[in-house]
Amino acid sequence: MYESILVPVDGSEPSDAAVEHACSIAGGDDATVHLVHAVEHPDRGMMGGRVPETIIDELWQEGEDVVEAAAETVRDAGLHAETVVVEGSAPEEIGDYAETHDVDLVVMGTHGRSGLERYLLGSTTERTIRTVHRPMLTVESPP
Repeated sequence: MYESILVPVDGSEPSDAAVEHACSIAGGDDATVHLVHAVEHPDRGMMGGRVPETIIDELWQEGEDVVEAAAETVRDAGLHAETVVVEGSAPEEIGDYAETHDVDLVVMGTHGRSGLERYLLGSTTERTIRTVHRPMLTVESPP
């Protein structure tokens, strides 16, 4: 039923639960699991318009580590993993990736690492649901 499943990952427990759930769905169809991490730069206005390269490098490295850890879970389940780290707003980048790669399903955890931002702006998952034009499945992490 599914040939390609997209899982946005951020290293949080809900994200890990989404990866595991996607693997259980993909296993029956031998689907490819696409793992995407969006690097959102800190507000450039806070630092005089320029974010130090060391911060950007750290954000990219963290993203690479997160997608590789998720890919290991996918490969351990005997499935094919595609990984990518992108720059930009997570909901927009997830939607763009889903459209560009014609994914059949997007699987996301219900809460990520947004903390206070979730209450002020709405969670990344909620914003993604409003912008992605693909079937979506949200997964709540175990208590």
